[in-house]
Amino acid sequence: MTQPTIPEFAETDLDAIAGFAGRVVLLIGADAKMTQPARRVNRLTRNALTRFLQSEAFGKLKQGEAADLAYPAGMQARAVQVVKLDRRADVAAFRKAGAAIARAQGGADVLVLAPKLKHPADLALGIALRGYAFRDHKSAADNGDQKAPGAVTIMLPAPGEVDTGALRALAEGVFFTRDLVNEPANVLTTTEFAKRLKDLEKLGVKVTVLEEPELAKLGMRTLLAVGEGSESPSRVVVMEWIGAGKEQPLALVGKGVVFDTGGISIKPAGGMEDMTMDMGGAGVVAGVIKTLALRKAKANVVGVVGLVENMPDGRAQRPGDVVRSMKGDTVEVINTDAEGRLVLCDIMWYAQEKFSPAGMIDLATLTGAIIIGLGHENAGVFSNDDALAGDFLKAAGAEGEGAWRMPLGDAYDKLLKSDIADMKNVGGRPAGSITAAQFLKRFVKEDTPWIHLDIAGVAQVKSDTTLAPKGATGWGVLALNRLIAERFET
Repeated sequence: MTQPTIPEFAETDLDAIAGFAGRVVLLIGADAKMTQPARRVNRLTRNALTRFLQSEAFGKLKQGEAADLAYPAGMQARAVQVVKLDRRADVAAFRKAGAAIARAQGGADVLVLAPKLKHPADLALGIALRGYAFRDHKSAADNGDQKAPGAVTIMLPAPGEVDTGALRALAEGVFFTRDLVNEPANVLTTTEFAKRLKDLEKLGVKVTVLEEPELAKLGMRTLLAVGEGSESPSRVVVMEWIGAGKEQPLALVGKGVVFDTGGISIKPAGGMEDMTMDMGGAGVVAGVIKTLALRKAKANVVGVVGLVENMPDGRAQRPGDVVRSMKGDTVEVINTDAEGRLVLCDIMWYAQEKFSPAGMIDLATLTGAIIIGLGHENAGVFSNDDALAGDFLKAAGAEGEGAWRMPLGDAYDKLLKSDIADMKNVGGRPAGSITAAQFLKRFVKEDTPWIHLDIAGVAQVKSDTTLAPKGATGWGVLALNRLIAERFET
């Protein structure tokens, strides 16, 4: 697993500045008022800092943005990085400032000279999350300038107030998700995925792997139908974190299609390589469970993920097939590329039957239609419970993870009507994301508060975001962790 660099916190030591050989970072507010460490840097550099703070370049910087003074005279540092950041700026600005530090870091050690700050932990989290790089399949000769980050030390007046354990739990959960989503499908097979989840037992998570004979006995025929064309066996992995006695758990349910060709309804060749990320929902569930275990959360949360591969083969399901779900409803398969809902409906029903959860949230890279509607800025949020949906949207907003509430309604059910079965698995092009959610809603018990998160647009992106390089983002780990802490933790 890719290990995050968690900054260390230390008391301010002015005498350490001149001889530090890496990168020195100064946090300075929009008023350009110098802190004591900044005054020391200014004296060492013969007023170079004063000149910069009075320049148009500093004036144009926004909160959380940075500029370098390279190879400053009078110091051993390779650069002094000036980050514009007010002491009482919001969380997003602190994380953005941390990300700016990490982006410029390279392989150097970093010394951050900070005044008393409102959100020092978020500055550190920004550094940790933006320092991610997936190098597992890069040879040493081809790593180029992607060196492993050096050590980061943040000096400030009250270093003992920051909980670095909680920081590490969040960063490792996000990195776990990113690593899983970035892995190629020939490495992250259903077998390997289950093995990596089984390793969570070392953290105190109870992990159960259900094999195909058990799934057949349970009646998970829609899930099994998706994987019939693959050599990789289908599996369901159940992860239980029990930190709150006998409270009913929150169920997190994730789509884990390790590769999606579309099956017999095969996808176009262009871009199919991106379908290694179609297990993104399961990846987020795994990352959240890891975070909860690492921070010893006082909550009961169960994660259920369906691991399958959707391939064309002589045994693969066909358009026109009718399959029966664990619930007992029959589904006419119109398009084998609408396979995620067939995986989810069985494991959603299983989670409710097995655990009678206090709430259920499913996550899936489910539809391209959600990208047309919301782009890569927001996940689609569908829910049968306004209070739960509101709490999630509040948590996502606080964590800067874009999410937007989408509608549900009985009228959309008409689009799923089948002549020969209880329902079709697609409803056509109109309202594609909504009909997918409406399909899943049929597998939600009346008394179960539920959210469906369509993360197709946010799980993996083609360009850098504030807190992640291009590729897997880990979207959802922070928001769900916060939701659990604020609503389900005792």
